[in-house]
Amino acid sequence: MSNDEKQPTGPLRGIKVLDASTILAGPLTAQILGDFGAEVIKIEHPQKPDGMRGHGLDKDGIPLWWKMVARNKQTVTLNLSTADGQQIFRDLAAEADVVIENFRPGTFERWGMSYAELSDRNPGLIMLRVTGFGQHGPYAKRPAFGTLVESMSGFAYLTGQPDGPPTLPAFGLADSIAGVAGSSAISMALFERERNGGTGQEVDLDLLTPIMTAVGPGVIYADQLGIDQERTGNRSQNNAPRNLYRTKDDHWVAISTSAQAIAERVMQLVGHPEVIDEPWFATGRTRAQHADLLDTYVGDWIAERTRDEVTSAFEEAGAAVAPVYRPSDLLTDPQVVATDMVTTVEDSELGPMRMQNVMWRMTRSPGAIRHTGRPAGADTDKVLTHLGRSPEAIDDLRARGVI
Repeated sequence: MSNDEKQPTGPLRGIKVLDASTILAGPLTAQILGDFGAEVIKIEHPQKPDGMRGHGLDKDGIPLWWKMVARNKQTVTLNLSTADGQQIFRDLAAEADVVIENFRPGTFERWGMSYAELSDRNPGLIMLRVTGFGQHGPYAKRPAFGTLVESMSGFAYLTGQPDGPPTLPAFGLADSIAGVAGSSAISMALFERERNGGTGQEVDLDLLTPIMTAVGPGVIYADQLGIDQERTGNRSQNNAPRNLYRTKDDHWVAISTSAQAIAERVMQLVGHPEVIDEPWFATGRTRAQHADLLDTYVGDWIAERTRDEVTSAFEEAGAAVAPVYRPSDLLTDPQVVATDMVTTVEDSELGPMRMQNVMWRMTRSPGAIRHTGRPAGADTDKVLTHLGRSPEAIDDLRARGVI
C-alpha cells in the first residue's frame, strides 16, 4: 500500500476538519488532528498559498518544513474573497466537524461565513478562531505574530543573561504552544459535543494566553508580591545546581535538580557531600541562593571528564543530566531511535525523509503519518467532485481564479 493510500487509524478518524489558517499555529493544530486520524482539508488561496510554503529551507526548490506541517492534509485551492469561493467553503463546512481559521476578526463575518451562518446549516460545527490577541478587546484587530506575543508574554524578558538584553527564541515558540493548545481545545469541544447532544461551539484562541501560561507564575508574583522575575541566564530561581556545563571534550551538558534527592545525589557524585548538611541545601529556592558555589563544584568535576563519562556517571548515580544536542544529534540518539520519535516517511517528490513523529503514543488508537505535505491544490478536483461539481464547472472555476 502506498503512503497516500493509508487509512486513518487514530481516535479522530471520521472527524472532518477544514484548515483555512496560515503560517503556523492553526496549521499545526490541524496537523496534530490529522496525525490522530482526522480528515483534514487544507484551504489555500490559488495565487497566494499558505506562507508556510516559503518558510525555512528547501531542497531542489521544494519546501521542507511544509512537508511536516501539512502532512496528512488534502490541499484545495479556493479564493475565499469571491462569492463562488465563499459558497464552496459554506458547502464544505456543512459537512465538516471543525473549521480552523486565523483571519483578522470580522473577516469571516464580512464574507458571510460567521460561526452563526455556518452553524445554521451545521449545528454540530466547531470553529476554532486563532488570532494574536483574541476576537474582542482593544487589540483584537491588531496584526500579530508569534514574535510579538513572545515579547509581551514575559518570555523574552526572562530569557537571556542577567546583564544582557531580553532574548527572543530562534523558532516559532508561541505559535507552536498555541498549536498544541488548539488541538486540545478542539478535542475538548468534540467531547463536549458528544455530551450535549451534538451542538458545536466557537472557540476563541489567542496566541498570547498559552505562552503566558507556559512562562510560569510571573503574573501571580507581580500581583501578590509586587515583584517581577528577572533574567537569570541558564540558572533557575527554583533550584541549584541547574545550568549548562562544558565537558573535557568541548561538549555541553544540562543539569537540573528540581527534586531534593537528585540534588543530593549530584553533590555526592561530584565529591562534595558536605554541603548536603547545610541548612540552606534543604530547599531548591535556598539552594539557588548559593548557585555560585554549587556551580563551581559541579562545573569543575564535569570539566575534567568527557561527555560520555559524565552521562554514564550520572546515570549510574541516578542523577539527571542530558547533552546539549544539535538537531542532527537527534537522528542517532538511542532513545529517539528506539521509540521512533523521529520516523521515516516516504515523500512523493523527495523520497524517504525523516521528521518528528506524532506527539504521543496511544496503545489502542495510535496516530500515524499517512503522507507528507502535498503541492498546492493537489486535491481540489477530488474534493469539489465530492461536493457535486461537474468537471465542466470545476474547469470554469479554475479559469475564473476561484480555485
